[in-house]
Formats: sequence, C-alpha cells, structure tokens
Amino acid sequence: MNEVGAIAWRLQIGSAFLPAVPLTIGIYFCPGEFPPSIAYSKPQFLLKRKVNVICMAESPRWYIKKKRYQDAFKSLLRLRNSELQAARDLYYIHAQLEVETEIVKGSNYLQRFFELFTIPRVRRATLAAFTVMLAQQMCGINIIAFYSSTIFVEAGASQKEALLASWGFGLVNFIFAWPAIFTIDTFGRRSLLLFTFPQMAWTLLAAGFCFYIPESSKAHLGMIALFVFLFAAFYSPGEGPVPYTYSAEVFPLSHREVGMGFAVATCLFWASVLSISFPRILAAFTPVGAFGYVSPLVS
Repeated sequence: MNEVGAIAWRLQIGSAFLPAVPLTIGIYFCPGEFPPSIAYSKPQFLLKRKVNVICMAESPRWYIKKKRYQDAFKSLLRLRNSELQAARDLYYIHAQLEVETEIVKGSNYLQRFFELFTIPRVRRATLAAFTVMLAQQMCGINIIAFYSSTIFVEAGASQKEALLASWGFGLVNFIFAWPAIFTIDTFGRRSLLLFTFPQMAWTLLAAGFCFYIPESSKAHLGMIALFVFLFAAFYSPGEGPVPYTYSAEVFPLSHREVGMGFAVATCLFWASVLSISFPRILAAFTPVGAFGYVSPLVS
C-alpha cells in the first residue's frame, strides 16, 4: 500500500469488498440442507461442517418465533451432529421462548427500553453494561487500532514500517484473544478486568513516555512499538471479549434483547466520538500528552 501513491486509502477501503463477495454468495445462494452427519464419513463430515459455516443457516430461534418449527428443525440439523440433538435443542428453544413470552407479555420493545432505567434491578444491569462498554472505548484500544499508522509515523517510522507495525498490532490482538477462551470462565469476567486494566494503563503511559527517547536512538521506535504491543496483549484476553459476554449475561431474560442493543450502541457511540476527536487531541497534546490523557481513563 505504501508504494501505490494517493489511491492507497481507496485500495484499503476497497479491499473489504473481497471477503464480502464470497460471504454474500454463501448467505444468499448456497443450496439447501444436508442430511444428519451420521450418514457421513469423517472427511465428508468435516467438509459438510465447513460448507455449513459458509452456507449460513437461518437462526432456529427466529424460525420458532415465527412458528415455523419444521424449518427450525432443518436449520438445527445443519448445526448439530444428529437428529436427536437437533430435536433436543428444538424443544429447549421452544420452552425458553414460552417462558420469555410469559415474562414480557403486554409490553413492547419501546416500553422495555424505558424499563432499562426505571426498574431498579434492570437499571443496575444497564449501568453495569454501560460501564464495561464505555471502559472498552475509553481504554484507547480503538484509537490505536484506527490511528496506529499515524502513531507509528509520529514515532519516526517510515510509511512501510508503520504499516508493518500496524499489522503486528492486529496480529497481537488476534493471538492474545485466544487465552480468553480458557480463562473467561475459569478466572471469571471481573477478575480478568481487574488484572488487565492496570496493565493496560501502565503500558499505555510507558508508550507515551517513550516518545521522550531521542529519535536518533534505535530504541525510540522499538520501545514505543513494544509497549503498544504489550497494551494490545493485555487488552485482548480482558477488556476485549469481557464487555460483550458480561452485557449478554447481566440482563434478565425479559430485557436481554433490548439491553444488549443498548450496550452495543453505547460502545459504538463512544468509538465514533473518540475516532473523531483523537486527531485534534493528538495535534493539541502531542503523542506524549495524548497517551497520558488516555492512560488514566483506563485505570
């Protein structure tokens, strides 16, 4: 991208079109259901599962909401290993929806939205979800994700080095998200946040202070990149996955749908606020001040 000139940003944005094409084809044009997996050998079964990931099945829960039980069963056959498991989950989803309908009867979506703030038990859940989603943005992760190339250029990197460092930042995020699969249930959501937040604060502050290292020193860029990568490594197993898991669990069944919607809207709203305001913060405070401004918000 650093060698194509002024159209680089157009190519970067347009590159998202490439995976979107097979995804669109997979959603809308893939053929119908497969029989249960017990009729397949292991290689055939693995192929079937991979195809099913691409050829997305409709949500069985949505089918059951519309009283389309046969379609829900066919969809579950594509997602489960046998007809028995599909039948079990069909009944489980049906029973869950019956309970949910009994709880929310007589109310509509707008009414349940206002109840997020009027019912004490739901209000506490709303505050908790709002807090973790706000913290996810205020920790500065998306600032670095959106403007990582700019930050590394400010640190003295060339355009090519900045792009490689940005790729490294994304790679660190990907790799260190894997431990959360094993720790989020063993250590707990709260413990992960309490451990990772202080680490994110000091690594971000250290990255800012590293801008004081003379640019003539090789350590200048290397130390900034090191602490930015460490910041990402602490973010990925903690504040990365926990807010979404926590927000999905904290609401009662009657308000889970609208509550989760409010939580995600909170996250994306503050992401947009920070992405719009950060260039001005960077220009006014310099990189040291910008990192120093964000790091207390983490802690």
